[in-house]
Amino acid sequence: MNKQDKIYIAGHRGMVGSAIVRRLEQEGFDNFALADSRQLDLRNQLETNEFFRRERPDYVFLAAAKVGGIHANKTYRAEFLYDNLMIEANVIEAAHQYGVKKLLRLGSSTIYPKLALQPMKEDYLLTGLLEPTHEPYAIAKIAGIKLCDTYRSQYGCNFISLTPTNLYGPNDNYHPENSHVLPGLIRKFHTAKTNDEPFVTIWGTGTQRRELLHVDDLADACFFLMQHYDEAGFINVGTGHDIAILELAQLVQRIVGFNGEIRHDLDKPDGAPRKLLDVGKLTALGWKAKISLEDGVRAVYEEVKDRLT
Repeated sequence: MNKQDKIYIAGHRGMVGSAIVRRLEQEGFDNFALADSRQLDLRNQLETNEFFRRERPDYVFLAAAKVGGIHANKTYRAEFLYDNLMIEANVIEAAHQYGVKKLLRLGSSTIYPKLALQPMKEDYLLTGLLEPTHEPYAIAKIAGIKLCDTYRSQYGCNFISLTPTNLYGPNDNYHPENSHVLPGLIRKFHTAKTNDEPFVTIWGTGTQRRELLHVDDLADACFFLMQHYDEAGFINVGTGHDIAILELAQLVQRIVGFNGEIRHDLDKPDGAPRKLLDVGKLTALGWKAKISLEDGVRAVYEEVKDRLT
């Protein structure tokens, strides 16, 4: 990418999109085509085509998506499938129609089978059944990978796909019901400390393991891969390390300064037992995550604690 190129970041107000904007600005890029969901509904093909016709972006980072945690994925199954299918299909088709030089789309590690071997290699895609809770979202994300591949093979489009692990960082969602695990834990422990509650309850057994990547590290990987990666399929982006949910809860408890007890609601699902990405392909290209989990969580909590009321 050259500094004069026009860059469209779809989903620029979200956690991932805003991090990509920050990373590009650090490199001196400022020629952005930006529109939030109130200005442009990416589920609408006519609106999406008109935006591309008017703006003519050279490069596209496709970070727009309908996302949420276990509760949201169980409750809004139709929207998670439909909305994400429409967003990806419309943006990818418009990028082809209007001659985008390169498109980078963001996926999700929910695409892997529930019982995939760990750590999960890119080759494990479609080798087993998906985690039922996240199946609609995962199917949409798998379709996005295949869309990029088919546009590449049929039309020669330079479209690439990334599969990041679980993310956290600035502009995360702290909704008490629809958040992901880490922001949900931060909110729970902060609320319990503020209200002097005796315990915090976490979902499931706490033995399930998750890998967590700071969104600023993901944005750095996106910038790196836009320059250095050009293949069909997809590439994993993560830290290469995971942590048990109970250990994560204890880390958040320590950072927040909550002195009460941690209890378990065993009526709530654990989700997949483990989700660790194999990042060997990415490491071989020369990129590694830089932000440690403790440093990242501490920074996030300092940023949001005054707003979690």
